[in-house]
Amino acid sequence: MESRLPFGDALRAALGPPRRSRRLASSPRSRVWHVELPGTAAVVKQLVDGPGAVERYAREVAALRIAGRAAPPVVPAVLATDPAERVVVLEHLGHRRPAPDWIVGHAGALARLHATARPGDAGDLPRWQGPTAADAGSFLRLAESLEVPVPDGVPGELDDLVARLGRAPGDALLHGDPCPGNDLHTDAGIRFIDFEQASLGSGLMELAYFRIGFPTCWCVTSASEPLLERAERAYREQWYASTGSHVPDGLADACAGWLLRGDALVQRAGRDGTDHLARIPHEDWTWGTATARQRLVHRLGAVGRMAAGYAPLAGLGLLSGAVRRRMLARWPSLRPVPAASGSGGVYRSGGVRGRRGCRCGAGDAGVRVRR
Repeated sequence: MESRLPFGDALRAALGPPRRSRRLASSPRSRVWHVELPGTAAVVKQLVDGPGAVERYAREVAALRIAGRAAPPVVPAVLATDPAERVVVLEHLGHRRPAPDWIVGHAGALARLHATARPGDAGDLPRWQGPTAADAGSFLRLAESLEVPVPDGVPGELDDLVARLGRAPGDALLHGDPCPGNDLHTDAGIRFIDFEQASLGSGLMELAYFRIGFPTCWCVTSASEPLLERAERAYREQWYASTGSHVPDGLADACAGWLLRGDALVQRAGRDGTDHLARIPHEDWTWGTATARQRLVHRLGAVGRMAAGYAPLAGLGLLSGAVRRRMLARWPSLRPVPAASGSGGVYRSGGVRGRRGCRCGAGDAGVRVRR
């Protein structure tokens, strides 16, 4: 693999010559270096050539530009870009070990990130895409394959859910993968990195990450109810402080949407149109800190609780509970996903990964472990 530091004449003219470049760990989709520049340290990130590389680079740069409006900052400063080489140069930020209740600060910072978007940004990033009718059908077939009766009203509930999520209002800047490991805990606050999947949409779709267990992430965690309530309160208070408006209702819908998405059971490279929910009755596989069945059991429990007392998803809530019980009875060795306290993702120093329980975004292949 080519490892030459991509620091051409334009970057040298803007920033000066780099010294002491050091390759850092990153996902297979990018190459990252720590460099010394005149007067400062920086991180150089290059998007690897391949399908979608140009779009991912455009998303990253656009999202960093939008998020750069936040004061105090919520992303590293962009020092320079080289679109021809798909390179962005960012300020280097130190990182400290997160507190046990890190999700509270993470949630507040996420609200500030979401609030940086403006109506005029509509053409710079794509709209967030929710689950489809095919996803809903796959979930219903999963229940049937596990011999769990589907209440009569549930197919209609899912049709309505897909429609509601498809027209969910909001123009928040969505990170696309707001997981532990894509956040830097600095002395001056949390900064987010890695915006290759950024989009615009309802912030509820990422507020749901805390209850549903970071669905796009190598790290899946389960926080206690008091900690979840603190995190969601921090998000809502910060959103109001940043926008002057209240967070709309719809968190139960957002959580249910993630339940339907079989693609959120595999790493990004495996999101290729395969019906991953259809695999669940026949095989299990490890991705990061949990297996696919563990992830699904956690999501089923979260949706069952969120749907209680919420009429539009009353049937889905009952079905989720029934499928969860069937899975635990059929595979009694399934354990809960890791607790959020003392877990979380990687810690980095401008891209350097170190263990604090898992390695979000590392691109590790899923490993089948059970049949």
